[in-house]
Amino acid sequence: MPYVLARCVELLLAVPALVLLSPILLVIAIVIRRTSPGPAIFRQERVGWRGRRFMLYKFRTMRTDADPYGFSPTDGSDPRLTRVGRWLRETSLDELPQLVNVLKGDMALVGPRPLLGWQYERWTERQRRRCDVRPGLTGWAQIRGRGDVSHEEKIELDLWYVEHRSVWLDLKILVQTALLVFRRKTIYETNYHGRGGKPAPPKSDADGSESTT
Repeated sequence: MPYVLARCVELLLAVPALVLLSPILLVIAIVIRRTSPGPAIFRQERVGWRGRRFMLYKFRTMRTDADPYGFSPTDGSDPRLTRVGRWLRETSLDELPQLVNVLKGDMALVGPRPLLGWQYERWTERQRRRCDVRPGLTGWAQIRGRGDVSHEEKIELDLWYVEHRSVWLDLKILVQTALLVFRRKTIYETNYHGRGGKPAPPKSDADGSESTT
């Protein structure tokens, strides 16, 4: 899909969405600040198009005293989650601030999810092809398993998307994402990369306190 066309479609969808959702975003931010100490917005450096770094925005869902180098929660009982944060994750509302990333051009509405720098450094040249497109709010891997597939499987699904992307595929992904969010299916990471005895990421570049999916 030509970049100019894709960008026009994104703006036509993202700008009205951000305007319409702004009261909800404000209320969520106030509730987060009132119910737990710390900022409402979680910021984290991620890898985007052609390996470029950018700052990703999410609503904060964990306590500020949680281990910043731990893995993503595997279920809603994780003690690091705040009460509001648990609900935000289950409804996927914690991802809404990334509409700002879409407006800035760091992200697209559809594409591979932006991952951490240490993960990018460990990829092969073939795996890095997932960065031939901008990362997205949702993607092919998210509707094909989301939290139930491993990091490596997600990369393969993302590579398939890069090779087959089209306007119609993007629309299909957006519709199926909405259905999955409504049903609250496979929200948490159950097969996260690095689990099961694999070495943890370097502390200088990792922050697993918020999900990378």
